[in-house]
Amino acid sequence: MKTSKLPIFSRLEVCPDAETLAAAAAQRILAAAQDALAQRGRFSLALAGGSTPRRCYERLRQAAFDWSRVDVYFGDERCLPVAHPDRNDVMAADAWLDRVPLPAANRHVIPAERGPEAAAQAYAGALAGALPFDLVLLGLGEDGHTASLFPGNEALGRTEAVVPVFRAPKPPAERVSLSLDTLNSARRKLFLVSGAGKRDILARLAADPALPAARIHGAEWLVDRDAWPGA
Repeated sequence: MKTSKLPIFSRLEVCPDAETLAAAAAQRILAAAQDALAQRGRFSLALAGGSTPRRCYERLRQAAFDWSRVDVYFGDERCLPVAHPDRNDVMAADAWLDRVPLPAANRHVIPAERGPEAAAQAYAGALAGALPFDLVLLGLGEDGHTASLFPGNEALGRTEAVVPVFRAPKPPAERVSLSLDTLNSARRKLFLVSGAGKRDILARLAADPALPAARIHGAEWLVDRDAWPGA
């Protein structure tokens, strides 16, 4: 595993492949959980969607851990019906959450089926007293978006804890996302980036601080060799 630094990255590790990245991410999450439990007695985590986090979640379900003191939230969600296979909460449940003894009350899903505005308001209420998160997991889109905060979208400039997203450039157009302020307030931020399709945008991030992912401060990045432009 190679470690590199650029101004945008608090810490960056380039992993040899996607599986090594998934294992490193799972280790980071478990270490952050242990720290939070030791300091505050609970661990709060906001999840990302996508194929790269899924590999990490599949590893976490194999860990021997006391999940009863873990609270799971979501960084964003697509406005689709409950149980739709393209929802982030469905993927996380299948890969991890339904396969460990996590109490139902500790799983806090975004009610995105209500539509962007109503869901954002409801989820903001669910976050009352929960912020700042101990850790948020983040992905990187090929256009520089993270969570469901897209370049040029009005949601990027909103300051509520949870923001409605309209006119997203990739389907579905309606979504719900944690705001930049909420993401940045987390005690730790961890990006997971895999695949050659992310190489160009990673090369652009340091030069374009307006990109949504570049506006997450103090994050750690795990990147596989296929994605890393310096490989």
